[in-house]
Amino acid sequence: MSTMSALGTGTTPNLTGPPMLPPSDDALIARVRGGEREAFGLLVERYKRSIYNLGYRLLGSSQDADDAAQETFLRAYTRLATYTPDGRFGAWLSAICSHWCIDTMRSRRRRVQTVDLGRVPESDRFISQMTGPEESALMSDSRDEVQGWLAALPQQYRTVLTLRYFQELSYNEIAEVLGEPVSTIRMRLFRGRNLLGQVVARDEQGTQPTALLLQTA
Repeated sequence: MSTMSALGTGTTPNLTGPPMLPPSDDALIARVRGGEREAFGLLVERYKRSIYNLGYRLLGSSQDADDAAQETFLRAYTRLATYTPDGRFGAWLSAICSHWCIDTMRSRRRRVQTVDLGRVPESDRFISQMTGPEESALMSDSRDEVQGWLAALPQQYRTVLTLRYFQELSYNEIAEVLGEPVSTIRMRLFRGRNLLGQVVARDEQGTQPTALLLQTA
């Protein structure tokens, strides 16, 4: 009996075989390079939320995040020939978005609020251990609250925390995105978490940010 006949008589056809998996990023990229431009739209749908969130964490507004996402995907499309298929398309997009956001902050000469907390210990011995208010901050469900805490940090710390805990990039990937040694990324994460923890603690105590200093990003 044909499939159409089975459907017409109400009989369920015997369908076998594993379910079809969605195409990988690199497979979609190959299709785009082969002339199927519509395949790039599937990549946009796959990553638009994470790239928007990255732009929002770094720039602090919905409008800026929209601009960052649009510019990221435009640049990615026009530079697709430079991407090496290696299963890390998401990290490649994050790098494009991060650089655009950093350039935007620099060009606007934004002044961001940062906490004058003195010297942070140089050791990163406990870098993989995160307890206390900074952990609560990074796990918070309140986007606006988290954004307020991140905005109180210098740009270099806000960037590495965002890439690590919201984009879930590895230390090596962050180092590649920012063009910095892995040791520098580890230190910035350690310092950034310490700063963030103190920002959150002050906020929970209801302390006004009277000790905040203005620093050019």
